[in-house]
Amino acid sequence: MSPLRYLSPAYWLGTDVAIDLGTTNIIVYVKKRGVVVNEPSVIAVDTTDYRIVAIGQEAKAMIGRSPRNIRAYHPLQYGVIADYDATEYMLRYYIRKAIGRQLFCKPRMIICVPSGVTNVERRAVIEAAIQAGARKTVVMEEPLAAALGAGLDIAASNGSMVIDMGGGTTDVAVLSLSGIVISESLRIGSHTFDEAIIHYLEKIKHITVGYHTAEELKTLIGTALPDGRNLTADVRGRSTETGLPTTVDIDSQEIRLALQEPIERILRTVVSILEKTPPELAADIADHGIVLTGGGMLLDGFDRLISRTTGMAAYLSDDPLLCVVNGAGKALLELDRLKDSFEDLR
Repeated sequence: MSPLRYLSPAYWLGTDVAIDLGTTNIIVYVKKRGVVVNEPSVIAVDTTDYRIVAIGQEAKAMIGRSPRNIRAYHPLQYGVIADYDATEYMLRYYIRKAIGRQLFCKPRMIICVPSGVTNVERRAVIEAAIQAGARKTVVMEEPLAAALGAGLDIAASNGSMVIDMGGGTTDVAVLSLSGIVISESLRIGSHTFDEAIIHYLEKIKHITVGYHTAEELKTLIGTALPDGRNLTADVRGRSTETGLPTTVDIDSQEIRLALQEPIERILRTVVSILEKTPPELAADIADHGIVLTGGGMLLDGFDRLISRTTGMAAYLSDDPLLCVVNGAGKALLELDRLKDSFEDLR
């Protein structure tokens, strides 16, 4: 008897996969299995022979620590592909890690992107997925996926508002009847917060630090609100004045000042979207509140600041880091119904 007889129907038919193609992390969801890959979207390349040295967590650990011939970087910037070849390689690597090598049928994919991507950027994502091994690919806007992942009934006529802040972008959207009524995508994310902290330390504290240190400061003592607390931390880096290693103190209120400009840009966008929202939907949002998703929303006090600014309740979803990919995973159940759409994207 042929060994092929023992292969399951799912093996023959291929696998449905959802991917949150983030600036900071790539998360892969496999139908009926859930999230199977959650790794940094970082790749390390040996520039002498253009050889891939590491991908994911191992590559992230090399940032700021690698020899001069090794370049560790994010091939996705602000939610879009900055290095096509590296992104394709990274996608192929993570797809194989998630589902193995499919001998008979390539996977169908849903890939999530920010709501503000251009047609050219959208096409680049589709082409990269196809080159990485996808049989058919559809692109899903992140606010829709985030709303699904947060448990909202996006098919209802009631309006709902989602703010999704990832590593490179922040999407602010009003949803109704399974579609986006109005939205805006900012090239601001948690990575922008890290950059703001680095610039503040260089300008005010005269010390240069890396992204890893900035991220730790944001997580440990960062705050979006002047809540009276005054957490402090020691920062080790290189003095901009002497060039030698040095240590300075910084407190949570200084971190708040460092983050003030990008936070205010996000708040202005939220208010602007609310001002443009149709009155009936605005009333629904006032009744049910604003849903916050994405890792950037984990900044201490950010939810309370949004609530204070808008005068509406704002609450963090149960699993903000995985909302987008979980929502796309729910959408995998609709792949057969959307068959015609897939044919257009082969």
